Amino acid sequence: MTQQLTAVAIALFIFSGLKTPAICQDAADKPVNATSVQHRHENALARETSPYLLMHAHNPVNWYGWGEEALNLAKENDKPIFLSIGYSSCHWCHVMERESFLDEEIAKFLNEHFVCIKVDREERPDVDEIYMEALRVVNRGTGGGWPLSMFLTPDAKPFFGGTYFPARDGDRGAKLGFLSIVKRVHEAWKEKKEKINEDANFVTEQVRKSLAGEAVPENATLDAAWIDDCLAGLIKSFDSEFGGFSYAPHDPSIPKFPEPSNLLFLADCARQENQANSKARNMYISTCERMAMGGILDHLGGGFHRYSVDRFWRIPHFEKMLYDNGQLASVYSEAYELSGRQDFRLAVEELLEFVLLELRDEEGAFFASLDAESEGVEGKFNRWTQAEIESELSEEEFTLFAKIYGIDKAANFERQFYVPQLSRTLSENAKSLGLDEAELIDMLTPIRQKLFEARAKRIRPLTDAKILTSWNGMMIRGFADSGRILKNDRYIEAAAAAADFMLEKMVDPNGRLVRTYTSGQAKLNAYLTDYACFIDGLLALHRATNEQKWLDAAVKLQATQDKLFWDESQGGYFDTSHDHESLLARAKQVNDGAIPAGNSVAAGNLVYLANELKLAPYWEKARRTALAASPLLKQYPIAAPRLLIAIRKILEHAAR
Repeated sequence: MTQQLTAVAIALFIFSGLKTPAICQDAADKPVNATSVQHRHENALARETSPYLLMHAHNPVNWYGWGEEALNLAKENDKPIFLSIGYSSCHWCHVMERESFLDEEIAKFLNEHFVCIKVDREERPDVDEIYMEALRVVNRGTGGGWPLSMFLTPDAKPFFGGTYFPARDGDRGAKLGFLSIVKRVHEAWKEKKEKINEDANFVTEQVRKSLAGEAVPENATLDAAWIDDCLAGLIKSFDSEFGGFSYAPHDPSIPKFPEPSNLLFLADCARQENQANSKARNMYISTCERMAMGGILDHLGGGFHRYSVDRFWRIPHFEKMLYDNGQLASVYSEAYELSGRQDFRLAVEELLEFVLLELRDEEGAFFASLDAESEGVEGKFNRWTQAEIESELSEEEFTLFAKIYGIDKAANFERQFYVPQLSRTLSENAKSLGLDEAELIDMLTPIRQKLFEARAKRIRPLTDAKILTSWNGMMIRGFADSGRILKNDRYIEAAAAAADFMLEKMVDPNGRLVRTYTSGQAKLNAYLTDYACFIDGLLALHRATNEQKWLDAAVKLQATQDKLFWDESQGGYFDTSHDHESLLARAKQVNDGAIPAGNSVAAGNLVYLANELKLAPYWEKARRTALAASPLLKQYPIAAPRLLIAIRKILEHAAR
């Protein structure tokens, strides 16, 4: 127990009295005038291609990218590392940059006493996963988010961290600001180095154990009860009033996420011929309905924002991520196929049009994201005053739009702005007006187009123009599924164009995938999720077109994935290849999060290949991939719903 408390003891020494700041939108979020410092400084990030890292290339902080140069420098000078991990569309990452990383005093102290490393979590999910897990260890299982701010020993072992820190004492209600924190870390390193190293060794060992997962028992078998248990868990956590999962009635401000893996699992359950399918169908359809009504859906420009900051899907966190929209295109297409509802079809069509208009590279692949903020203020691009809307429309148009999208009610965002959203479905609204749904949609379309064009004249959020392999795989599947279900060849053609780009630009001469492509440069080893999600996209294209070329490409990449990632002793796949850079830990992810686990997607791919090619080795590899997650599934089946879709099919095959 003494050893287990070491991390906390060091933390209390450094951060005693630290009060978590209130996260709020206020005047402090407005951008500082960075023009005077932007060109007076240049650091090693100027050599990077990531748009997020390039944003920090002219900070006075002497940033390095993750790599041997920075890690060796820390060891040679016996300096602790300050590691900051974020991403381009992260609002609070931008806030911390403006408040702390553009501050000359803070930068000077960091440069003197630390080696500072900046990481784009989307390029390096392996680094992010390790140090996010380290933060959970230090915080005893709680906390997490971005920006991730970690303090490491010179050999990159974590000993303390947090997320966003205000710059100075008293800012945003914090007792200690970032400048005071880094000074205390520096003093602790000078005075208690041995103790900190002890602590870092302990945290590192816990991270390794956590990411490695439990060993698979020799007598492990797949159990159909896991599927029933997962469904029961979703029923228990389901919000029957507003859709979605994991809510607290007494605290409606707890964020709510779309959770596509849950929804695809429910869609699979809904198609089964048993009594549970009606419950699964109800949860699936009602969640899709509520999200499509809420502000999490952009009712003017199409596409879904990252998540809702409330139980009701009303106010989103405003970034738009490719991986959310790729998965939700599949989710809503299947919901349309299951229900025939026109509002679901509309959500799919407008989502895909948004992606084609705003996230498509001229060569056919898809960019990573749109930022949450513009002009330094989160949501400014998407919010409206009543007067702004009224000025763009005729009186008749305004009356109709205001009635349908809640503009005739009290402001729903920061007490003075509106995020357009529905309080009733389009079908219900149409009925109240004596119209059918198609007539109402036809009436609203030119009105929404006027507002879309007016909004387009505003200062736009930044686009992160990285092309990421796994995220493109999800979007390729989204277009292919939607084109197949909606019978729209244009969507299938978009999926095919993106897949052709990936096969040409994201595969190296040895047939291996790379992770990221920006400004004509492809780089970084691909991860398991890159292989699995891209193969999934290719197989969705094969399902939509029956063209052999997509199946052949998937088979070839599957063989490469097996060679590079397969765990022969335990089954399943590691997240990183066998020849990947050596880090503190090597993970084998089986939990389905915002992005499904590579093992979950891989199991589904293997099932598809087994069915198409009638080859038993694919079935066996699928079975062993699923078995590798059995220790988790026995305890917490709700953690891997996407994997359970594959397990159902594996068990059905075995029973034949």
